Amino acid sequence: MTPSSASGTRAALGPGTLEMLVLKTLDAGTMHGYAIAQYLERLSHDVLSVEQGSLYPALERLQAKGWVTSKWAQSPTGRQARYYTITASGRKQLGTKKTEYDRIALAIARVMRST
Repeated sequence: MTPSSASGTRAALGPGTLEMLVLKTLDAGTMHGYAIAQYLERLSHDVLSVEQGSLYPALERLQAKGWVTSKWAQSPTGRQARYYTITASGRKQLGTKKTEYDRIALAIARVMRST
């Protein structure tokens, strides 16, 4: 996942950020990979772009940790798609990650406001 800057270039997000955003997205409901990417782009007003080469490995890591499960089902377009669901332990991890993110974001904001 890469955020777009005003200059149109992309920069890498910190470690674990994509996983946190995927967990937050799946907290809204079960989705297939393409829907996860679209949801993140839409909510970020197209600032965040999730590429398949980043998203699917992240989903595999989340599954390996037991934070996400998946199953194959037919999509609204009639294609087979893998649908991902956050688990109870994934929700717990999301809470931990959100608390950590809020603490770091506040610290960065304090530094950026200083003179």
